[in-house]
Order: sequence, then C-alpha cells, then structure tokens
Amino acid sequence: MLKTRKQQKLFTISFAITCIATLLISGIAYISWNNIVRPPDIPIRVEASISHQDRVENNPTQNTESLPTSEDDNTEYEPEPPAPTVRQPEERKPLFYTFLIVGLTEGYNANTIMVASYDGNAGQGHVISIPRDTQVDFQRNNRKIVAAYNIGRANGRGHAGGVERLKMEVESIVGFWPDFYITIDYEAFTRIVDSVGGVEIYVPFHKLYDDPWQNLHINIPPGLQLLDGENALHFARYRRGNDRRQSITDYQRIENQQQVISAMMQNLLTPASIRRIPEFIRIFNDHFASDLAYGELTWFANHVRRSGGTDALEFHTLPMRGTSGAPSWYEWADEAGILELVNRTVNPFVRDITASDIRIVP
Repeated sequence: MLKTRKQQKLFTISFAITCIATLLISGIAYISWNNIVRPPDIPIRVEASISHQDRVENNPTQNTESLPTSEDDNTEYEPEPPAPTVRQPEERKPLFYTFLIVGLTEGYNANTIMVASYDGNAGQGHVISIPRDTQVDFQRNNRKIVAAYNIGRANGRGHAGGVERLKMEVESIVGFWPDFYITIDYEAFTRIVDSVGGVEIYVPFHKLYDDPWQNLHINIPPGLQLLDGENALHFARYRRGNDRRQSITDYQRIENQQQVISAMMQNLLTPASIRRIPEFIRIFNDHFASDLAYGELTWFANHVRRSGGTDALEFHTLPMRGTSGAPSWYEWADEAGILELVNRTVNPFVRDITASDIRIVP
C-alpha cells in the first residue's frame, strides 16, 4: 500500500513536471513563432528617378521594324538608370501591403506581371493582371512593359535591376511603387501544383499546340480535368492552337492564369498543406525570389486562410481602351478605368491616386 502511494506520488510529480515543461516549451514556441511570423514593415522608399527625357509622345510613325516578334524575345538594353532619390512618404492605410508578382519564363522573361494588395484589417486581397503588351511611356524602341525586366537586368544589374525597373514602370501605370516583390519560374509552378495534388480546371475545348522551337507541346482534352503541374502550366500558357481557330486572346489567357492561380492557392491554404511545409520551403529556396522573409509570407498565408482563403481574393485585369494593331500590337491602357480600379482595390494611400500620379500613353 505504501509502495503504491509512493508510486502514485512519483507519477503525480512526474506528470506535473511534464505538464510544466510542455507549457514552458509551448510558451517559448508561441513567443518564437509570433516573433518570426509577423506582418512585415513597409520598406523605406528609395527609387530611381524618372527624368523628363524618358517621357515620349505617342508617335504613330515610330520605327517598329526591330520590335520583337517572338513571345519570348524581349531583350533590349538601355543606359544605366539615373541615381536613386528618396520620395516624401505618403500617408498609408494601416496594415495595407502591395506586391509585384512576376512569372519568369526560363528565368529571364517576365511573361506574367501582376500587382497585388492585401488589407490586413479588412482581410481582403486584390490581384490585378497587367497585359504583357501594355504600352508604357518610356523612350525606347520596344515600349511594351514586358521588356522592362530584361532592360533592368542589362549591364550587369541582374535580377535586382530587373525587378527595380519593372517596379518603376508598373508605378507609371498604377501610381504607386509596390512594397514587395515575388518572382516565380515555371518549374516552381509545376512543382507546387504537383505537391498539392493538382488543380481542378474546366477546359472549354481541346487545347492542342506544338512549338518545337520552345520544346512546347500542349495536349489537354476538353471537360473538367484534374491537371498536374505540367498540364496546369500548359493551360496557363496556351494562347495559339495548331488550328488557329482554337486560338485565344491575351486577355483570355490572363483569365486562365487567374483561374489556375486561384485553384492552386485554394489547395495551398488547406490544413493538409501544413505537412508539406518542408517541401514548399525547398521549392521556395530553389525557384522563388522575394524580399519577404518566410515568417512574413507565412503571416500573409495565415491571414488569407483565416479570412476565407481565395474567397478573400479578387482578381482583375488592367482596363484597356484598345490596341495599336499591326505591326507592334501595343495594348493601350485606359486612364479613367485604371484610376477607378486602382482606387477601389490596390491603392495603399489614404488619398486617391489621380491622373497626375500616372503616365499613360495618350
């Protein structure tokens, strides 16, 4: 009996010590997690000056013979940018963040360009796709925004220079310099889709296209499909078909990209994806580039998930007023439509962005 009481006492003491240790470890883990997983600070704004000489008038007689004709041939070079300047900070909406999201082909062509926002107080995010052929108001032969990344990379400035140049040209269209950036390449996209078990997409018609020059072969049957990473990427890239009657516009391709991204994010934000975090980190290290830390990215992911997942995100396309047609095929931005959309969705300032803040080709 005495032995039993001693055993019970020892068990009680051991159990109490275990509980205390568990509470201590949990408390330390909680404090550490909250120190790591936290909202980011808005970076101090340092930007490249845009000189008056960079601005050009819309000249219909401009020589366009040397404009790239291939979708992925966007290499063009400019002299070194002017010295950085610091702009007076605007009054910001609290807990409101903006992002430049770029999809890179072969690591150097910015074929997908998006500007996004997340309002931490409202639990609402917006993503605006910018058509790659949007004409920007800068002095160069190829004035499509898709050329900006490669121009920034030139003369040894590399990835950082490409991102900075693209941020500057995006600002000329939307009126603000995005706080953060995320770039992702094709392999990361396919690996993430595969890691979450694919994405369910309705394919409206048989997408069939072969381009031996790019080693690109698309063959996706019609109907509701569970697409693996490779086919999800093909669905997002598809624009022309072997049968030209089955080609789609760049705006339809943007809608397809948004559909795939929404489905992929929905799968990423499920509780089941938590156990894949080590795999996501490996993919992040290999194929992502961002100025956001893991903890900051996790904070956004947790916030979006608690706010309703992809229901908390709205996708949009930058409003356009028409196209220049052949031979350059510029897309002309709609100033009034952009101001209305930006102020309703991604504007980080407490004041409205106005026509004086943007530079739209007349």
